[in-house]
Amino acid sequence: MKTRWLVTTILVPLLFLPAMAGAVGIDVAVGGWAQSPEGYVSYKPLAIADHLDLEQDARYDDENRLAARVRIDMPAIIPNIYLMATPMEFEGNGAKSANFNFGDQEFKASVPFYSKVKLDHYDVGLFYGLPLLKGATLNTLNLDLGIDARLIDFEARVDQPTKGLAESTSETFVLPMVFAAVQITPVKALAIEAEGRGISYSGNHYYDFIGRLRFNIAGPLFIAGGYRYEDLSIDEKDIRAEVKIKGPFAEAGFSF
Repeated sequence: MKTRWLVTTILVPLLFLPAMAGAVGIDVAVGGWAQSPEGYVSYKPLAIADHLDLEQDARYDDENRLAARVRIDMPAIIPNIYLMATPMEFEGNGAKSANFNFGDQEFKASVPFYSKVKLDHYDVGLFYGLPLLKGATLNTLNLDLGIDARLIDFEARVDQPTKGLAESTSETFVLPMVFAAVQITPVKALAIEAEGRGISYSGNHYYDFIGRLRFNIAGPLFIAGGYRYEDLSIDEKDIRAEVKIKGPFAEAGFSF
């Protein structure tokens, strides 16, 4: 699943860049995100005690993961395209002070267990720039508005090998989200960018915010750094989770 969607959302469009470059604007970046998790995940919970706290119980450390994005600015009335792939996976050895249920298994208190949580996600967005704003501000300010489809490849697993206990679950979620972004370019070599994606429905929500400082270093090449914050709350298909992922990122890419 991860490989297939990474190819679909990021690598396949790159094959068409040479043919498209004369008519559209292309922005491609690859980098790393230092992901710091907090919150909980549970599967078929019977009580709050069944929530697996990612920091206190699972004892997950921060993880550095690759991320990639492609922005394609289309001509005329055709919507612009934004593709993004964000791998996200945590694993570790932890313990709880009380028995807890995960799926159909009851895991024992004070006995070490291994767990893994994966939240890989892939975005396909369509958007338009606010008409006339860029020209009216002499190319220093731009505002984008649109929609985004986020596919979440979710997986959670708990193993307690000394007790012969193991349980896992996996689901694929597709969420429609609204998308907004702003770019401020005070000078040609520097841009300040912010992006937001989000949805809220039936007590669930998913918010994703990105702030980026970008430097053009030579020709089409640029480097950038910033901060990303995600907030997920979901109660579907026997899965309950409230997770926040945050941390700085750095990337490099090209634009033409």
